[in-house]
Amino acid sequence: MITLLHNPRCSKSRQALALLEERGVDVQVRRYLDDPLDEKELRSLMARLDADGQALVRTNEAEWKALGADPRDPDQVVQAIVAHPRVMQRPIADDGSRAVIGRPPEDVLALLD
Repeated sequence: MITLLHNPRCSKSRQALALLEERGVDVQVRRYLDDPLDEKELRSLMARLDADGQALVRTNEAEWKALGADPRDPDQVVQAIVAHPRVMQRPIADDGSRAVIGRPPEDVLALLD
């Protein structure tokens, strides 16, 4: 099963979900804005990502800019996302052993290999 950290208002997130569903993948959708990840979950997710913590944040979001946080500092990234889930990059597909950011949405298909 793949968990998709999903924002239904985001076109990339909707596209990633559609790609997985078209392939018959069992997808558990987690709307992370309604059900935010806690610090432990974020740290675990970061360990499974094929990218650094900097890729996990949306640095153009007003909330991120207001924080003045350093995207290269994993602790600051985690604290920022816990406080402002909207700054987390989306979508993220996670199979429990690996996680990928769906930018572009087709990147989530890497978990099917």
